[in-house]
Amino acid sequence: MKSTFRKPRHAGRRGEPDTPDRLTLYGIHTVAMAIGNPKRTATRLRATENALARLSEEVDVTGIPVEVVTAQALTRSLPADAVHQGAALDVEPLVPRGLDDLETARLLVALDQVTDPHNVGAIMRTAVAFGADAFMTLWRHSPKESAVLAKSASGAVDCLDHIQVRNLSKALVTLQEQGFQAIGLDSAGAVPLGDLTIGDRVVLVLGAEGKGLRQGVRETCDVVARLDLPGRITSLNVSNAAAIALYAVSRAR
Repeated sequence: MKSTFRKPRHAGRRGEPDTPDRLTLYGIHTVAMAIGNPKRTATRLRATENALARLSEEVDVTGIPVEVVTAQALTRSLPADAVHQGAALDVEPLVPRGLDDLETARLLVALDQVTDPHNVGAIMRTAVAFGADAFMTLWRHSPKESAVLAKSASGAVDCLDHIQVRNLSKALVTLQEQGFQAIGLDSAGAVPLGDLTIGDRVVLVLGAEGKGLRQGVRETCDVVARLDLPGRITSLNVSNAAAIALYAVSRAR
């Protein structure tokens, strides 16, 4: 299965982390979504007989070299905490897209220095569930594609266009020029999210836990909204806040 995109080489660019040449994804759903993604290049599938049968019911595995292995052998070849469910797929990383690839997009999620791959993966999964078209992160101060991120996203990595930018504020300005409404989310936001009039094209911007949105990003957003929570705790984990915000935006749209 060959991608139509060429993988860029980021090694050697000052200030940017290297991009690995190969990843090993694991877990039935994650592997199935990767195999079914025409933009993904897969080079080897290792699976138990049972896992291979399950995958073959969901996706076409022809064209990918397949190695039938025992669950024990697979466990030994992967990180100690990998919940592989009998399947592991060697792939090339996906190629990030550009802001000029969003002609038909209507809903984006942008993260301002959210660094935990578990949180980022969970937000990706929720974004796909609520019909987001793309996901935007920074080149730096954000996790690169990895097995941990893909597993946390439960296949969502292969369902979203991933946009990587060097300057989030400038990227938001570009999106605003394309007709996007930039809505920042912060516990100290000026207006409840539920009270906003939501436009046809929206980019929902979330900041890192603790720091929240950086000042320049806050000032670039069209509005910074808050989630009104009735309980004694008034802030949430960023992935939980993203889920509620995406639900509210989707309902409003």
